[in-house]
This record gives sequence, C-alpha cells and structure tokens, in this order.
Amino acid sequence: MVTPPARKVMVVADPTPHSAAALQYALSHAMLEQDELILFHIENPNSWKNTFSTFLRRQSFSSGATAPNSFPEGASTDIDFLDQMKRACEIAQPKIPVRIEKTDMDGKDKATVILSKSKALGIDLIIIGQRRSLSSAILGYRRPSGSTKGSKLIDTADYLIESSPCTCVGVQKKGQNGGYVLNSKTHKNFWLLA
Repeated sequence: MVTPPARKVMVVADPTPHSAAALQYALSHAMLEQDELILFHIENPNSWKNTFSTFLRRQSFSSGATAPNSFPEGASTDIDFLDQMKRACEIAQPKIPVRIEKTDMDGKDKATVILSKSKALGIDLIIIGQRRSLSSAILGYRRPSGSTKGSKLIDTADYLIESSPCTCVGVQKKGQNGGYVLNSKTHKNFWLLA
C-alpha cells in the first residue's frame, strides 16, 4: 500500500469558537498520520484585546506583582490559548507533529498575511474558522463596484478560499452534534454530518 506524501496543514488559530471548530474539523477529518499541523496566529497590536492585556499587565505591576506576565485570575494571554490548542492536538492525534507559528499584521490585512505565510511555508491545505449569518450564506458577500467606503467587503475566509493557490476550507460548526458546513472553491455550504 502506497502512503500519500506528507502535507503541511495550516489552521488559522485565534481565541474564538470558530477557530476551535476549524481545529476540531482538521483533527477529526482532514489530517493524515504523516501530515504536519501548523497552528498559525496573527497578532494584531491594534486590537482591543491587546490593549486590554497591556492594561492588565500595567495594573499588576503597579499592585506590586513581581512576574512580568502575571494576570488577574481569569485573564489569559495568546500564548495560553495556543498552548492549549497544541496540547489538544497532541492528545487527539499524538503521531502528528504540531508547531506554532506567529506573526504580526505589519499594517497588512489578515488575508494577505495568511497568504504570504502559507506560500513561505509551502502549505498544502489551509483551514480557517468561518462565521456567517444565514443571509450572507445565502446571498454571499458583495464586492462594491468602485468605492470601498461604507460597503462590506468579502470576509477573510472567502477571500482565502478564492485566492489561495493551495486548497482552503472555511469551516462552520453547526450545533453540538450538528456537523460542519464547509466552503471551498469547489463546494459551497457543504454539510458534513459529525
């Protein structure tokens, strides 16, 4: 029996339920034993979460805390969720190598950063969590003709699906046991029952 060649699979990782659903789909349906899984996180220095984390860090310094990364109980950092995702991967698929890649946005949009990193790493499959409302799933996002002011552009997952040179799958988890809705270049709103 011939085994297929090893693939590099990138899951776009962030601390959202959509990202967790994408990782769950990757581990249960997309990964093969010889594949490598890359958890890719884009740090956005302008996000409210980072501003809030910095505020919490400053508060802990002024209150006399000695550890530079100490946070009040219940708060977490990006490192925590990435480590938790990696541990979950190692438990679910112990034979698959998992690594974490992080980068900054550097003034670029998220989709452009993901595409450039996937090309640099030689990624074969991108899996991204996708949040869609019923109306956007039926009607789709519209690209404005002409001016981009005041109009909703295509979302990151849809842009990656259409623009990525490798296969890209947008994943939406539907309920606890409802399965997944998958989107790719060749399949739109494909239901995969769990």
